[in-house]
Amino acid sequence: MKRLKEKAEVAESKIFPHNFRHLFARIYYKVTKDITGLADLLGHSSINVTRIYTAITETVFQKKLDKIVEQEILECTT
Repeated sequence: MKRLKEKAEVAESKIFPHNFRHLFARIYYKVTKDITGLADLLGHSSINVTRIYTAITETVFQKKLDKIVEQEILECTT
């Protein structure tokens, strides 16, 4: 874990085994888009709990919105 922390440039105070669970959940969902399967893997009884694990940050959300707006502007000008 120490090597991963250094490579990712993450503060030691942010390194907890549970964070790997969140990381796995985000990667799994990004690749599969299968929230039901992910909920089963994580042992969640409700998809609402699983959604917490897959929530995107405000920065990522803003980048997605910017990309959509940019694409729409390009379509309108061509």
